[in-house]
Amino acid sequence: MEYKDLDVNEFAQYIGQKGVQILDVRTPEEYSEQHLIGAVNVDWMGKNFLATVERIFDKSRPIAIYCRSGRRSEDAGHSMAAKGYDVENLIGGILAWEEAGKPIVK
Repeated sequence: MEYKDLDVNEFAQYIGQKGVQILDVRTPEEYSEQHLIGAVNVDWMGKNFLATVERIFDKSRPIAIYCRSGRRSEDAGHSMAAKGYDVENLIGGILAWEEAGKPIVK
């Protein structure tokens, strides 16, 4: 499928669309500190990342993906796209999101 990078404003618009799933690929500890509203956490560095994603996420619906700074989510997003997912990655991760004043669950 497709992999694409989006800036904060494009990402905010994207996740506002009906049917978009949100994936946080940081560690559970990072996720518990703060995350985007509606995000599901699957640790990119954890065991069986792709198997877990395939169990939880609907491949027919787009996925918005992010991490702390955008590096892990870029790697995860490319792996997911190779498996047939339509993935949009947040450039700069949650750091850029928070800096832009976007809503976060703490």
